[in-house]
Amino acid sequence: MSFDTLGLSPVVLQAVKDAGYENATEVQAQAIPAAIANKDLMVSSRTGSGKTAAFILPALEKILAARGDNTKRREKGVIYGPRVLVLAPTRELAMQVAKAAQTYGRHIPGLKVATVLGGMPYPLQIRQLTGPLDILIATPGRLLDHLASGKCVLSNVEMLVLDEADRMLDMGFIDDINVVTSHTPDTRQTVMFSATFAGHVGRLAQQLLKDPQRIEVASHTDTHENIEQRLHWADNPHHKDQLLEAILAQPELDQAVVFTSTQRDADWLAERLAEIGHAVAPLHGAMPQGKRNRVLMGLRRGDLKVLVATDVAARGIDVPTISHVINYGLPMKAEDYVHRIGRTGRAGRQGLAITLGLRDDVSMIRRIQQFTTQTIPVSQIAGLEPKTQEPRIFPPRPAGQGFDRGDRGHFGGGRPSFGNKSFRRDDGGRPFHGGGKPFGDRGFAPRQDGFQPRGEDRGFAPRADDRGPQPREDRGFQPRDNRGFAPRGDRGDRGFAPREDRGFQPREFAPREDRGFQPREERGFQPRGDRPFQGGKPSFGGKPSFGGGDRPSFGGERRGPGGPRKGGFGR
Repeated sequence: MSFDTLGLSPVVLQAVKDAGYENATEVQAQAIPAAIANKDLMVSSRTGSGKTAAFILPALEKILAARGDNTKRREKGVIYGPRVLVLAPTRELAMQVAKAAQTYGRHIPGLKVATVLGGMPYPLQIRQLTGPLDILIATPGRLLDHLASGKCVLSNVEMLVLDEADRMLDMGFIDDINVVTSHTPDTRQTVMFSATFAGHVGRLAQQLLKDPQRIEVASHTDTHENIEQRLHWADNPHHKDQLLEAILAQPELDQAVVFTSTQRDADWLAERLAEIGHAVAPLHGAMPQGKRNRVLMGLRRGDLKVLVATDVAARGIDVPTISHVINYGLPMKAEDYVHRIGRTGRAGRQGLAITLGLRDDVSMIRRIQQFTTQTIPVSQIAGLEPKTQEPRIFPPRPAGQGFDRGDRGHFGGGRPSFGNKSFRRDDGGRPFHGGGKPFGDRGFAPRQDGFQPRGEDRGFAPRADDRGPQPREDRGFQPRDNRGFAPRGDRGDRGFAPREDRGFQPREFAPREDRGFQPREERGFQPRGDRPFQGGKPSFGGKPSFGGGDRPSFGGERRGPGGPRKGGFGR
């Protein structure tokens, strides 16, 4: 569909044509007329589908309409704040939106576009917020800081745009978004762009939007016709590095984005690629904003051929000359894979998305294929074929269907259901209980109806009369004999015999022979020779002593740093 049929103003339409666009994409054809009609929108479209222009062009139309309305004229020196507020999850995406606003609004006189991001000079942010302002693009966290300080005014916002709302919620901005929206008028128009509106994203849309129009152009399960996907299996990290070097050396590669899982990996890989001669730079959230801007500028100018980036930092990168996306490290979530490969194949060009997988990545690759319901074709590079067997990954199942159990039926496979099989052990067919006697043929005797007594009353036998308590004979009180202690008889009083008074007699000692001082023989230590420990004698109990025999000493030979010990303690 041509842009001429979408109801755009001549100045906006001219800027679109100056940018080289004649026909609108599917999401633009559906979203632009509805947004110009002041409807709240819930839009789902894949990355690279032109969704930025789908809300920037209606935003410019709203600014032009407000300028023509005498009731909305603004006086000089008064802080009114922006008419259009765009919230983005990352600084790179916010800068991309700001660039699009300036490109499509180049023919609108006096258009003021400002960005409030982390890493920007604070005085510059204050000057932009307090001056004339039409469109404000910001990240939720930094905008919240200015709201708390009273430097930002949002009471005149006419259009609120949440770009990649699902990503903002994943990054924990849900509370910040609620605070920001509470400072905007209830009469505003709200437009949300998200990959999905399930779960917490849908609840947020229900809270912020009023009677929204749902536009779903493409989902994550749609095939990227202009992006070829490949999967290369690597035997080990060294083999993985060889595959990466071979891919980067291919002549058909114009520019490539290599994704890593962590910021540290991005720095390390960029440094390593620079050592072998690649024009490369890292890009991640820990870098200063000025350096990130210079890296993106170098990528757009063509000074950089390889960009090593993380998922968050790469959001919003729109460089048409990116021909390859290489997943050196797999994403943490399956939906991030869709955003990664969307960095290539932009502006109608062909792209190539390559995933380098190790055996440890099988689980994540399986989740990616289940999320996209697409199988990533396995490919190999001549001379770098993997030597190990290719890991087995089951094909993705269609959405909404369970796992295919084949003809196994319900739980338990092809086995008979509970109750149709006797309780037998799997040890030669012997019965589980009964010692070889048949159990299943005997069954149980049928019960008679009602309750029948068992026959004679077999209760407790009566007690004999003589088992009860017997009366005691009353013998009264009889005094006991005074037995005391028996006399000693004729033993007499032995007492103690008198001791003979021998007095004190000094004891004499034999004279000691005066041998003088004799020097001891210097014996020292004798070499053990081939004698075993403790002279080969068995220790107490006849058992070999601790440490004796042929056991190696503590901390025997090690294979290398971090390797297992050979012998010694803990072998």
